[in-house]
Amino acid sequence: MKRIGLTGGIGSGKTTVAKMFSKLGVPVYIADTEARKLTNSSKTIRRELTELLGEEAYLEGVLNRKFVADKIFNDKALLEAVNGIIHPKVAAHFNAWAAKQKSAYVIQEAAILFENGSYRNFDAIILVTAPKEIRIARVMARDNASSHEIEQRVSNQWSDEKKEKLADFIIENIDLEATQKRVENLHRSLS
Repeated sequence: MKRIGLTGGIGSGKTTVAKMFSKLGVPVYIADTEARKLTNSSKTIRRELTELLGEEAYLEGVLNRKFVADKIFNDKALLEAVNGIIHPKVAAHFNAWAAKQKSAYVIQEAAILFENGSYRNFDAIILVTAPKEIRIARVMARDNASSHEIEQRVSNQWSDEKKEKLADFIIENIDLEATQKRVENLHRSLS
């Protein structure tokens, strides 16, 4: 079974593309969703994040996402430390999940496959792109966030140009009909 990474910058439409693959019957693992579950259920992650960030990292047993985001998105070293706690656990969880699937290929959707080096663990990488202005507008509408907050998140990710050099497939996600056709074509070639 092939393991395919699906990545792209914030607001590029990774989740939209992942849903398109899922509708075609492809098992899709959404790393952010699973990471959220693990940060709340794993005692090891909870202990390590609390040691790193303090007791405020969790409120009533649930990760205090706003507190954590405020701390890490302005401090690259702290961001790397948090990622170093969470990402290995998510990778192990994905591997266990993938081993149970019965399909020609599975997809893991994750924002920073290139930045954290995990792209090397996949048979191929699909990069979803969109112009920066469109991405920012999408995230502002989705998260009710300011353009400044989004720019901070974008600054922690590689540029599309840098990612394109390592990607096996690129889907420019501006027009949903064109994106759907590209997904269907990729699905045929990967199956």
